[in-house]
Amino acid sequence: MIELSIQLSGQEYIELNKLLKLMNVVDSGGMANQMILDGEVKVNGNPAHEKRKKIRPGDVVAIGDHRIEVIAQDPEL
Repeated sequence: MIELSIQLSGQEYIELNKLLKLMNVVDSGGMANQMILDGEVKVNGNPAHEKRKKIRPGDVVAIGDHRIEVIAQDPEL
């Protein structure tokens, strides 16, 4: 299992397909969209079928052997 995390700074959420591309889990946005539509991506343990699902701090995204935890920005920064 490859454990990754991303800290959202200056934004409330990130869209699921953009997160997968940003984290280099997929090669392209089109690949991300297809994997989401095929049910290969889980958010908080449940299959996600919305390409632009809003992923917020506290959410965990799993795809293949990757696990991405989304964390909030440290308010002291």
